[in-house]
Parts: sequence; C-alpha cells; structure tokens
Amino acid sequence: MTHDELLAQYGPREAMEYDVVVVGGGPAGLATAIRLKQLAAENNREISVVVLEKGSEPGAHTLSGAIMDPRALSELIPDWKEKGAPLNQPVTDDAMVFLGEKSGLRTPNFLLPKCFQNHGNFIVSLGNVTRWMAQQAEAIGVEIFPGFPAAEILYNDNGSVKGVATGNMGVGKDGEPTDSFQLGMELHAKYTVFAEGSRGHLGRQLISRFKLDADKDPQTYGLGVKELWEIDPKRHQPGFVLHTAGWPMDSDTYGGAFLYHMENNQVVLGFITGLDYSNPYLSPFEEFQRWKTHPNIRWYLEGDEAHGIKPAKRVSYGARAITAGGLSSLPKTIFPGGALVGCDAGYLNVSRIKGSHAAIKTGMLAAEAAFNAIGEGRQHDELEAYPQAFDKSWLHEELHKARNFKAWFKKGLFTATLMNGIEQFALAGRIPWTLHRDKPDHAYLKPAADCKPIVYPKPDGKLTFDRLSSVFISNTNHAEDQPAHLTLKDASVPVNINLAKFAGPEARYCPAGVYEFVKTEDNKDRLQINAQNCVHCKTCDIKDPTQNIVWVTPEGGGGPNYVNM
Repeated sequence: MTHDELLAQYGPREAMEYDVVVVGGGPAGLATAIRLKQLAAENNREISVVVLEKGSEPGAHTLSGAIMDPRALSELIPDWKEKGAPLNQPVTDDAMVFLGEKSGLRTPNFLLPKCFQNHGNFIVSLGNVTRWMAQQAEAIGVEIFPGFPAAEILYNDNGSVKGVATGNMGVGKDGEPTDSFQLGMELHAKYTVFAEGSRGHLGRQLISRFKLDADKDPQTYGLGVKELWEIDPKRHQPGFVLHTAGWPMDSDTYGGAFLYHMENNQVVLGFITGLDYSNPYLSPFEEFQRWKTHPNIRWYLEGDEAHGIKPAKRVSYGARAITAGGLSSLPKTIFPGGALVGCDAGYLNVSRIKGSHAAIKTGMLAAEAAFNAIGEGRQHDELEAYPQAFDKSWLHEELHKARNFKAWFKKGLFTATLMNGIEQFALAGRIPWTLHRDKPDHAYLKPAADCKPIVYPKPDGKLTFDRLSSVFISNTNHAEDQPAHLTLKDASVPVNINLAKFAGPEARYCPAGVYEFVKTEDNKDRLQINAQNCVHCKTCDIKDPTQNIVWVTPEGGGGPNYVNM
C-alpha cells in the first residue's frame, strides 16, 4: 500500500499542537528548545516545545570528532561546568603534520594559523554532550520524543509549513501493514525548526521547495569516518591534538585526518574525505584504514612487547557526512513557518573542523526570533530576525574569515596550504576576495575509463578492518521487516549507468557496506542494497553521480547507537 492508501484506510492521524516543534535532538535542536524555555521563564510566559529525535535516544546518532569550542555553550548554559557537562579533557597541545608515505613534517606551533589553535577548547564525545543537553532540556520542561523520526513536512493552504508527521510504524517490506501497524502522528506548530544535521532529509526538501539555495554556491560535503580506541597508558597524552594532511590522499583530493587523546586512555581517530573527489575507484573507508598504517599513527596503536606496550583495542566505529560549504553555500535559513539551524543549514567552520558551537549558537538565535514572534501573536511567517541576528553575530564574523578555506583545495594541496596560510596567518582572516564553486559534489566524479584503479591492501584485523566488522561495533540495527529506507528513483540506473560508466562507485563510497553489485542466476549484474547496515551517514544521497538514490527515514530507533562517540 502507498502512504496515501494507508492514510485513507487508517486515518486520520492524531494531531498534537505546540508553539514550536524541533526536528532533531542534536546540539542545534536541543539548544533551540532550551533557549525557548529559558526565555519563557525569564518573561514569565508559557511556551510549549517538543523535540523529535529519530535515534533511540538523543546522542545515539550524534557523531563528530570532536573538539568543542565552549563559547556558545557558555552563552546558553553559563554554569555548564557546575551542572556536570562532559567537557572533561582540555586541549593541551596542537600538532599539524604533513605526511608522506613514510615521513611526517610537523609545522612549528608558532606558525599555526589561529584556526588550528585549540587552546581553551575541549576534546569531547559529542554524543555524551548531547545526552547531557537533553537532560538539561527535560529539566526545564522540554518534551523529547526519541525514536520518532519526522518523515513528512505538513503545509498550510497558503504554502507555509504547518508542522511535521512522524513515520508510520509496522509497515512490512512489501509495503503492507503488519499486525503491529501504527499510523504516524502529526505535530503542528506556529514555527517548526529543522535541526536534522548534515543533508537533512526534510531540510533538503525545504531547500528545494522554497529555493533557499538560489544565488548560492552549490553545497559541498565531506565524509568523516571515525574510530574510538583504548591505547596503552604509556602512549597516551591526555589533551594532545594531532591533525594530518597529505598521504594517503593525492594532492588533488581534499582530505585530512585527526587523532585526539581523550580521557581514560582513549583516543579517537578520524579521516575526512571531501565528497567532491573525482576518481570513482576511491574509497573513503579504505583511505582511512590505510592512513592508520603510517608510522606516525600506528605507533600509538601497535604493541611493543620489548618495552611493555600493549596493543591498542578498537572500541567503536561510525561515519557521518559533514556540510562544508561555509558562507558561500549557506542557503537562506528561513521560510514561511520555520527555520534551518546547525548542519541542516551548513554552519560548520571547516577551517577549524568545528560545528557544535555553531549549531548551538544558531539554535539560540532561531529560538530568540521564534519566541519574540510568538509573543507578538505571529505564526507561520518568516522569522527574519534570525538571519539578521546571525549577520551581526561573532559566528558570522568567524565564518566570513573561513569562507575560502575548502575552495582553495580544488587547486591542489600545495596551493591550498600556501593560500590558506596567507589568508589565515598573514591576513588574519581579513580577506579581500571570495572564491566560488559552480557544481555540486556528485558532478565532479569522472568516468572510470578516465581514472586509475586504486588497489587497497587487505585488512589485517588488528590495525585495519573491513566494513562489516566496523558496522558491527557501531551497534547499528534496523527492523528486518520494513521497507528499505534507501530508495531508487529508477532501479535500472545503478547497473546501466553507475556500473557501466563509473565502475559502481556506491560500492566504494558507502562506509557501511550497504551497496554491492552481485550476479544474478543468469549472470547479470544487479545492485543489492543491504539497508540493515546503514549508519545514516547520507553519503549515498550526496555522492551518487546520477542522484538516483534518495535517503528517507526508516522506522524510529533504527540506525547506529553510538557510545562515547
């Protein structure tokens, strides 16, 4: 049965009314909700706020490096330290290293641009920070519904956003209702704030419907792949931050990596690949595994029996897309009835590799605009005060200085390093020019015939691993009997175009082994979609060269369940 047929047979849906509905229980969404309740208390007013979170709990799907700048959190909750916020490990040292295959050249710290200096910041599990923020939100009256993904945008007759509807539960793979079928619920609001994170499913629809990206550069993304390890205390340097550039990437492909020393003898390792890469044989996951074999990295992970060093243990794995276009790609963030905040809009500062402070700040700004509008008796119009406040904020100033950072990498690593050094160090971000891009990430992919295949080494199961064992430790799960949430506009395209022309890149860019080309009984190729493996990174929705793959919401509570990530 189609969605409309289910509605016709089982409807109407139950509806709940709120002043503000927030879609997404990450830092941006929770900051929005917390600020709304704070303003209501300060002004002795009532305001009803609900947060919908598709994960099993707030933080379950939250993945970031992460080094957190506490500036916005200090504005939102000034006494966060006293309230037990899990910002426990301050940064103690920064290192920026350019890698060759066997070599490493560290930039002297006095030459590091300000964007690479992390004094005053904290190495955190952003998932744990999110869980703590959810506790603060609930303590002041915010309703949070975990396991309830917003699957559909609802509109008023005049075209403004009315709210959202959650997905139906208990629909079988065949599209028919099962014995546990339950119709989704409608949540109506005066304003709906979308905080879904990078490449939000509904945010993407809003950008298209309201043409929010008109006259903007096409958005660009990166894929971050991350692992959490426990290492020998003798190799642990609490607060040490290492960033690398260069190998194993070629000089024309944007990418970089990090190794952060957290508390409790844990380190996080991550690799970011710009999704505007051109070679369809490239695999971001395999590049990450290969990076770990560099002498400068494996030293932290390998054992050394002669010196009493125990081998490190991999604890968790995850992957997530990153919105990296900056100010030049930032869409209009308001539309009749709502707003985009955080990475759903694209406020990440790619030069600092930081977005959580921007997410919190934009959530606060949107909340203040919505609160004032509701106080004036308004609803379903455009919250113009939100982008106006952003334009006057410290965040806008910060992003303005970083606007060219990623764009320089289209001219190669050497040029990017030189020009970003000039812009961020010599000019201190006071840049008289702006670079632009003219096509989206998927359009950069070249035909396989024009590219050299990349042969990756087999995993050793100690330092390097395969996708399936990695997905296993991400605690990813989806109900078996449900429609695939990775949909194809045209089922013939993967074989007839993607495989024939681009050598089947979906089998390589997915960091979870969701897509694989297999042979049928009559020896023909077909694309098999292992939706059970999906970690909700959104890479397929971004990088598919034909834009034939569309990511939609699965049943609530499905996906990864990240711990300390």
